[in-house]
Amino acid sequence: MLQQVDPDRTKQFAAKLLGLYTGCALTKLIDIGHQTGLFDAWAKRPGTSHELAARAGLHERYVREWLGAMTTTGIFTYDPVSRTYSLPPEHAALLCGDTARNLAPMSQMLNVFGRNLPQLVQCFREGGGIPYTEFRGFAQSMGDVWRRIYDEHLIRGFLPAAPGLPERLQEGISVADIGCGAGHAVNVMAREYPHSRFVGFDLSVEAIERAAAEALDMGLPNARFEVLDVT
Repeated sequence: MLQQVDPDRTKQFAAKLLGLYTGCALTKLIDIGHQTGLFDAWAKRPGTSHELAARAGLHERYVREWLGAMTTTGIFTYDPVSRTYSLPPEHAALLCGDTARNLAPMSQMLNVFGRNLPQLVQCFREGGGIPYTEFRGFAQSMGDVWRRIYDEHLIRGFLPAAPGLPERLQEGISVADIGCGAGHAVNVMAREYPHSRFVGFDLSVEAIERAAAEALDMGLPNARFEVLDVT
C-alpha cells in the first residue's frame, strides 16, 4: 500500500531543499568575496559595481554578477536610484576584518571537502577511506578560520581558564600541542611566553611547513614543529 503524500509538507520540504542548494552556491560566492577582498573593500563605504571593482582591483563584469547574488540573498542592500550597493554594519562585522567575529573564512571548507567527493563516493561502494594527504588546503583553511580567534582570545581568554597556567607559562615549562594544524596557537604562545618551550605535532606536512615558516618569520627560537602521528 502506497503511503499518501501530504502536498503541504512536500512544498515545505521543497523550499528547505532549495534553500540548502542555494546556500551551498552562496557559500562559494562568500569564499570568492573573502579571497578577493571584496567584503573589506565594500565595508569602507557604499558604491557602484564599478567603484567596488576599482577598489578591489577586479573586473567589473564579474563583480557586478557577484553583487547581484549578494543582494538577492540579503547580504548586501541596493539603492536603485543611485545604483549603489551597501554592506550593512551588522553583516560587515561577520564578514570583514581581522577579528574573531569574521566568519567568512569558514566558507572555504566546502571547497576543501568537496574536492574529494569522487573518492568518497567510491568509498561508499568499495569501503576503505581517503588518505589525510588528499585533503590539500585543509590546513590553510583551518588556519585562516582560527588564527583571528587565537589572536584575540588565546592569551587573555583560553589560557586563564586553567587556573595557574599563565603563571607557569611565564616562569617556563615545556608544552606540546597535539594536532597543532598550521601552528598559529603555538606561535602566539611562544611569542607571549619566551621562557617556555613549545612543540607542535601534526599529521599534515602542509600544516607543519606553514607553522615552521611562521615561527621563522616571527623569530621564535622556542617553537618547533614536527610531522608526527602521535598514536
